[in-house]
Amino acid sequence: MHLDVDLTAAVIPFLAAFAVSAVSGRFLIPFLRRLKAGQTERGDGPKSHLKKSGTPNMGGLMILLGVTVGCLLPFRGHTQTFPILILTIGFGLIGFADDYIKVVKRRSDGLLPMQKMILQILVSLCFAIYVQKVHNMPLSMKVPFLPGTVLDFGIFNTVVMIFIAVGTVNGTNFTDGVDGLASCVTIAAVIFFVIAAAAAASGVIIAGTAMVGALLGFLIYNAYPAKVFMGDTGSLALGGFITGIAYMLRLPLFIPIVGFIYMIEVISVIIQVAWFRRTGGKRFFRMAPIHHHFELGGWSEVRVVAVFTIVTAVLGAVAILAL
Repeated sequence: MHLDVDLTAAVIPFLAAFAVSAVSGRFLIPFLRRLKAGQTERGDGPKSHLKKSGTPNMGGLMILLGVTVGCLLPFRGHTQTFPILILTIGFGLIGFADDYIKVVKRRSDGLLPMQKMILQILVSLCFAIYVQKVHNMPLSMKVPFLPGTVLDFGIFNTVVMIFIAVGTVNGTNFTDGVDGLASCVTIAAVIFFVIAAAAAASGVIIAGTAMVGALLGFLIYNAYPAKVFMGDTGSLALGGFITGIAYMLRLPLFIPIVGFIYMIEVISVIIQVAWFRRTGGKRFFRMAPIHHHFELGGWSEVRVVAVFTIVTAVLGAVAILAL
């Protein structure tokens, strides 16, 4: 694997995104407190989470600000980041609407499931049309461990892309439930895509380093014990970003590898719900998503974050071999 990358184009967006995310937190968090945009914790969850009630939500705005500034810096190839921003900002806005309705308007349901689904499909469709019509880029996908092999669904590529986007976004959403978890796991996953972009000499490396910088800036406030939560604003944006950068590198089939934690979080919820219905009220896991299962088994939040991040980093190394 040959690396050919302009270090300036990789480092400056990282520093800019970090600075914007970190500095914006100094102003956004007090504003969210005044807005009383606080989190409400579930009573049946880990008891240690009850003290989190009232912690400001919608901190994902810090991530969106940081990554947007980093992506729009005028380096060579920065136009390749525009499609990624379509998914990142688009899904982030859906999450923001959901958060705003829940924590500011005090309507616990937020957006209705059907409303979320329709909006997610529309955002994904905009991305698919943009990359094919403007960038003339196919939605076919490279196959892991089979160099030179491409999977192409023809006229169904857009449908597959929408399915992958919605699945990934819901995976990142379920992963957001422990201080710093979604941020740390996503940093580990994005580092893989940064390496892949460097190897391909792709301009999307700007987006990758910008996202890492934005998440590190956010972690200043979100690491245990969290002073702010990203909310759906951030978690949906992360799913959009992962999908976007994966498709711009033609690597969406690598998401199940580097995004294994996202996938297992979704699967744990599906298993829990199916088992609950089949057995008339019994639980397969202590609690779902699965990070709560480990918490109720005695793991601290810090340990959950560490182990899940290590798993993602190791699988990122596997994905590099799969390139």
